[in-house]
Amino acid sequence: MSVNFNVLGLIFASLHDSSLREMTELRTMGSVPFGGRYRLIDFPLSNFVNSGISEVGVITKHNYGSLLDHIGSGRDWDLARKRGGIHILPPYSRTDNREGMYTSRLDALKNVWSYVDHSKAKYVILSNANFVATIDFDPILEQHISTGSDITLVYGTGYYEKEKRTHPAKNTVLEFDNENYFVSAMVDPDFSGECKIWLETMIVSKNVLSNIVSSASSSGIYSFTKSILQTSGHVYKIMGYEHKDVFMRIDSMQSFYKANMALLDADTRNALFPKGRPVFTKVGDNAPVHYGIDAKVKNSLIADGCIIEGTVENSILFRGVRVAKGAVVKNCVLMQGTIVGADSDINAMITDKNVEVQENAVHTCSVQHPLFKGKGGKA
Repeated sequence: MSVNFNVLGLIFASLHDSSLREMTELRTMGSVPFGGRYRLIDFPLSNFVNSGISEVGVITKHNYGSLLDHIGSGRDWDLARKRGGIHILPPYSRTDNREGMYTSRLDALKNVWSYVDHSKAKYVILSNANFVATIDFDPILEQHISTGSDITLVYGTGYYEKEKRTHPAKNTVLEFDNENYFVSAMVDPDFSGECKIWLETMIVSKNVLSNIVSSASSSGIYSFTKSILQTSGHVYKIMGYEHKDVFMRIDSMQSFYKANMALLDADTRNALFPKGRPVFTKVGDNAPVHYGIDAKVKNSLIADGCIIEGTVENSILFRGVRVAKGAVVKNCVLMQGTIVGADSDINAMITDKNVEVQENAVHTCSVQHPLFKGKGGKA
């Protein structure tokens, strides 16, 4: 794989932490576990690496200890390099907000601009950690350069349904003309139907991004969507690029649960983990799964290090999960170190790390409203 030194990758690891508060009290959105062995940040990181981008900055905010532990030197993504490599960028903002933290995408970029400016890359790809998708940036970059675009927005076509939201995450719906030129951007529009959903991923020419950040700093604007796309979109040449494969937005416990359970479908797995474009993650030294003589497993993903002596159906088990004899686990997402006690019965449950489901416990919930148990808790 050739290395593209003309491109800098930036990942906003914490931009939408508030939309998944239950799981981001002690971690960033980027370090939220997913799919049995991954973290959400593994997808944008792997997208960059598989596209030959070897210079990546990860913009953090707070509670980023688990993110640092997961990424380490970047060796598992082949980003432990003398030139380029991965850089964890500081969470503090130079604005006057009381918490000393950035409040938006542009605010975060102002804070780390010295790092961006120091890069010799001509183009910057900005990506969030709340979308699960496998994206090849090569054709997107090729279109961006060949059309002379200032900004290229990556979108996916999907069904959007207006609903009453109890969390601050916003969906951005884009409109393009027949030649894929940007027309408008709507935030949580008041309609339902198939539309073009922004994957909060874009390619921006570095000189253009510099002008945007500089203008934002001098005029006090912070929202890229409202201040640039909705207000000044006509100033720049903005085009769209459709990501035609599977994408999943994580913006609530329900969407997190639904996205994990979707991996039980073979077509979805093949789309997210295609041959030749692996999703890299931190390698763990775990023993193979141990199945007891009475174990029964059906349509489930079981990670290394698990010990299964009971029944597991339609579930995703992370590394080191133990299901005791007589226990029944159905439609669950159980994270690392969860212990399910003997003769317990759980359905539609999400456990964070190191949760203990006690013996003979019964928790039968609805898949529309799964029960969540926080890190280290008992159920």
